[in-house]
Amino acid sequence: MGAKGVARLLLLGLMTLPLANAQAQRGDMLIDDFTSPDLVSKLGTQWRGVSDQVMGGVSVATVSHEIIEGRSCLRLSGDVQLDNNGGFIQAALDLKPGGTLDASSFTGIRLVARGNDEQYSLHLRTPDNVRPWQSYRAHFIGGPDWATIDLPFATFLPYRLDAPLDTTRIRRIGLVAIGRAFLADLAVCRIEFYR
Repeated sequence: MGAKGVARLLLLGLMTLPLANAQAQRGDMLIDDFTSPDLVSKLGTQWRGVSDQVMGGVSVATVSHEIIEGRSCLRLSGDVQLDNNGGFIQAALDLKPGGTLDASSFTGIRLVARGNDEQYSLHLRTPDNVRPWQSYRAHFIGGPDWATIDLPFATFLPYRLDAPLDTTRIRRIGLVAIGRAFLADLAVCRIEFYR
C-alpha cells in the first residue's frame, strides 16, 4: 500500500474516532438481556415473582425465562384479581445486594418488550419507600410487537409518599401488572439505564 493509501486509512480512522468516543461516552448500563435461564441479571442479582398474596390477595404470578420469536426474555404472566384488596403481580429485581445503585448519570430506563395490549408499570424503590405499597411508577403499553420503550426518570411519579425520586439511591425495580382485574402477559428481552 502506498503513502496515499496509508494516509487515507489514517484519515478514516480519525473520522470514526469521534463516533466511537461518543458511543463509549453514551455508556448505557445493561441491567439484563435475559440470557441467563435462571433469571440472574447482568448485575448479579436474581429476578423473582411477587404477588398480592403477600398481603392476603389471590392474584397468581408466573415469572419465567422463555425464548419468544428467537429472543431470550423474562415473561411475567398471571391472573390479576382484586379480591381481598389485592390487585398486582410483579417481577422484581434488587439492583445491588443490600444496597442501592446510583443511576443519577442516566436519563431513565429503556426496555424492549411486548405484551397483550395491556397497560403495565415499571416501579422503582429507594430507601425513601418505607412502606411496602410505596413506589415510583411509570406506565407503558405492552403491545403485540416487540418495541423499545423509554421511560425517563422525570415520568416516574411517587405513589403514596411525598419524597421525590432520588436516582442516586435506587434499590429495586419491578415490572408490574396492577390495579385492575385482567390476564397479564408481558415479555421483556432487554432492560437498561440509558443516557
